[in-house]
Amino acid sequence: MKGMTKTDFPTPEIVDRPTFQAGIDKLRLREKAHTREGDAIAAARRRLPMVKVDGTAVLTGEKGALTLLDAFEGRRMLMAYYFMWYTGKPAPDQCEGCTWVTSMVRELSYIHARDITYATFCQGPYEESARYRDFMGWEMSWYSAQGSLDTLLAGRPAGIMYLICYLRQGSDVYETYWTTMRGVEAMDNSYRLIDLTVYGRQEKWEDSPAGWPQWWEGKQRIRTDGRPTAQWARLKAGYSDDLGTGRR
Repeated sequence: MKGMTKTDFPTPEIVDRPTFQAGIDKLRLREKAHTREGDAIAAARRRLPMVKVDGTAVLTGEKGALTLLDAFEGRRMLMAYYFMWYTGKPAPDQCEGCTWVTSMVRELSYIHARDITYATFCQGPYEESARYRDFMGWEMSWYSAQGSLDTLLAGRPAGIMYLICYLRQGSDVYETYWTTMRGVEAMDNSYRLIDLTVYGRQEKWEDSPAGWPQWWEGKQRIRTDGRPTAQWARLKAGYSDDLGTGRR
């Protein structure tokens, strides 16, 4: 990337408008098929069985201990993102992937209108992670699930990202769906928009024409100058990244 300018990269072939539109029309058929397949997968997801979980599993929130059932906030459904956490580490060393997807979750009114609560279940201690939430300016409900991970993850390994959906029926709680890794891109809009551009994500795993810029890999895909990228705007705005660990 160093020393390169936008004129150094190849570009698509230049054609007239009818030829361009013909290419769009051909691709649109595949896009529509992709959309229909996504609808079919969502229909299958709605038909999955569910498994009962312990609604009394203890979380820690702003006012102390509460239960998984409490985290529904009276709504019928709960969607919980399990945020990875490196206990005792300063803000620059916290998970760039979790920071990326959580930064995308802002307007929750549409989710609430469908009787769904969205919350973050941090896999680390409450005090440190709540300071991080405040530093980042996130407003969703935030809890530590650290003491109940064995119960809530039910054999799935801790220390990786999860998005888990629950249903409440009275005081009984059921898990209806979960995903991890690239599945949590459902929370993101940046990549979905970037995918529409001519050079895409510019990551080395992508199938792109020869010469297309592809320099991002590993953690650097969503880090800038040693920090999760979203942190820089918060620092510039004057917010403190002190997590109370004595390490900055």
